[in-house]
Amino acid sequence: MAALGGDGLRLLSVSRPERQPESAALGGPGPGLCCWVSVFSCLSLACSYVGSLYVWKSELPRDHPAVIKRRFTSVLVVSSLSPLCVLLWRELTGIQPGTSLLTLMGFRLEGIFPAALLPLLLTMILFLGPLMQLSMDCPCDLADGLKVVLAPRSWARCLTDMRWLRNQVIAPLTEELVFRACMLPMLAPCMGLGPAVFTCPLFFGVAHFHHIFEQLRFRQSSVGSIFLSAAFQFSYTAVFGAYTAFLFIRTALEHPQRRPLLAGYALGVGLFLLLLQPLTDPKLYGSLPLCVLLEQAGDSEAPLCS
Repeated sequence: MAALGGDGLRLLSVSRPERQPESAALGGPGPGLCCWVSVFSCLSLACSYVGSLYVWKSELPRDHPAVIKRRFTSVLVVSSLSPLCVLLWRELTGIQPGTSLLTLMGFRLEGIFPAALLPLLLTMILFLGPLMQLSMDCPCDLADGLKVVLAPRSWARCLTDMRWLRNQVIAPLTEELVFRACMLPMLAPCMGLGPAVFTCPLFFGVAHFHHIFEQLRFRQSSVGSIFLSAAFQFSYTAVFGAYTAFLFIRTALEHPQRRPLLAGYALGVGLFLLLLQPLTDPKLYGSLPLCVLLEQAGDSEAPLCS
């Protein structure tokens, strides 16, 4: 437990319960309170994000361009204010990360090129099977596909399509900001990096349950199908790796070229597991803020940081 500055605030080491009496003697919040504040802060962020979608009263479905434009506005406002929740959490818990807020949330130039390229490569390797299946089932060849992807008209159509902008730009950016960049720094000191990695997706998965109300409202399917779809979506968002491995192999079993396709799936998953550790070595990305935060809190042996 390290003292920071002259304000008397000290970092909490939640992962080391034997030091709890020292924290209590200092008058700071105990580990239990720290965890409750962290969980409540994450829950508040999730509720604010979902609630911002419903501040506009409308009889139109969610895919209508007018609805999408309004939701763009409210979601961007909530996402822009979400770092304030991290600041409030820091004040309530007394945890001082020793770095700027933006750096703690992952906004930094150090290691940006490996961070932009290596995880993308790793994800492409994981999806080797689906990419093979797409190439087998697509009627166009590679040259035709590249022409479509690189054509300015195709991009112009995408940039004027509200659904495309929502699904490919606004939703990914705001969700990563709120559900990853803001939540992970708050959960990591409480439970450690490993459990925090698996806890964050739970908030993200639960946040998708609001689609049930809209689907029921517009009678888009049967009640059973709607709830089954919501449960399936939760599984997808919360347990992404297990979902992809299971679903892709299941859907490939009846393919006319299932042997090479299954080999591609197996190769992709195998290479992904083989390269996961070396391509995510913290040494490739410089000083990681979350690891520094845990070191400041006394957890110098966090397994994901070495």
